Amino acid sequence: MAQAPDTMPTTGLMPGVHLAVRPDWLARHAEQALEPNLPIIDPHHHFWDRAGDPYLLDDLLADTTSGHKIIATVFIECRSMYHATGEEAFRPVGETEFVNGIAAISASGDYGTTQIAAGIIGHVDLRIGARTREVLAAHIQAGGGRFRGIRHVSAYDEHVRSATVRPPQGMLGQADFRAGFSQLAPLNLTFDSYMFHHQLPELTALARAFPATQIVMNHVGGPIGIGPYAGRRNEIFIEWTASIRELASCPNVFAKLGGMGMRVLGHPFGEGDMPPTSEQLAKSWGPYVETVIAAFGTARCMYESNFPVDKGMASYQVVWNAFKRISAGASADEKADLFRRTAASLYRLDGLAPRRHNR
Repeated sequence: MAQAPDTMPTTGLMPGVHLAVRPDWLARHAEQALEPNLPIIDPHHHFWDRAGDPYLLDDLLADTTSGHKIIATVFIECRSMYHATGEEAFRPVGETEFVNGIAAISASGDYGTTQIAAGIIGHVDLRIGARTREVLAAHIQAGGGRFRGIRHVSAYDEHVRSATVRPPQGMLGQADFRAGFSQLAPLNLTFDSYMFHHQLPELTALARAFPATQIVMNHVGGPIGIGPYAGRRNEIFIEWTASIRELASCPNVFAKLGGMGMRVLGHPFGEGDMPPTSEQLAKSWGPYVETVIAAFGTARCMYESNFPVDKGMASYQVVWNAFKRISAGASADEKADLFRRTAASLYRLDGLAPRRHNR
């Protein structure tokens, strides 16, 4: 059984939302890409144009062309470019329009061969119930054939935060939320879920209530490692592991392996004099990744960059090298699952999910 690392912070730090990206600091350590010919689909990144903190096409391309073979990406909602006017429920459609425009620019081929935002995951406040279907239809129309589903963040904890908006406690079990959630499967749309480790049983209950809906657990299930959870790493790892195994019993749930560069998960590499090496990240992240893969199997797991959020801790080169180190002993088929095939199949990225080899 994997063991939680014993090098986690023990302070009672109450965090800001995310670590700041410091390009000069990141530049202090560079690595050559391991296995540079391994095709990768990055199924989890963001775009935004926030004051003093933009992350747009050129920024992503600077990361994806830094040595690894990124063949396609999937955009995940981040409350960016919402419509400023109109009915509140429909304002998130502006984000899908914005990202589809970036995807269309990429599709010209003038910016390289990577299919940027080949899939788009937007946002709908599912608490609007049955009216969710109308908003989903608007997203589909705005997405230019790229819209694949939604994410509605439910990460709630009374002590820490990891999003700009704090959702209500117990949201996944509420009747109005579930009425909205029921609209996804009939439209062949997925649901990405970001929550904290102590909420995983809520996701299991949702998955069992809606077995026809494909659900994606983000960021290895959010095991918190700061605030009142600091210094309890082994205890939380055991609790988290049990919840991961129970969630994995739901065949409609998939898992994203990443997001561990976020401050809230408590891995201690974002504020030192030097950025971490891929070996350091692999040692710290490995027990979580290995536990999830053991529970779900590679055909339901995919690595994710979570950029630019995780860029506060490490560069794109180093993050993907860490993932490759963790999976160094995997077979070619297992690597194909983890680095591209699961994402391509789940998000219906045409032509990017060849069948598994016969065994």
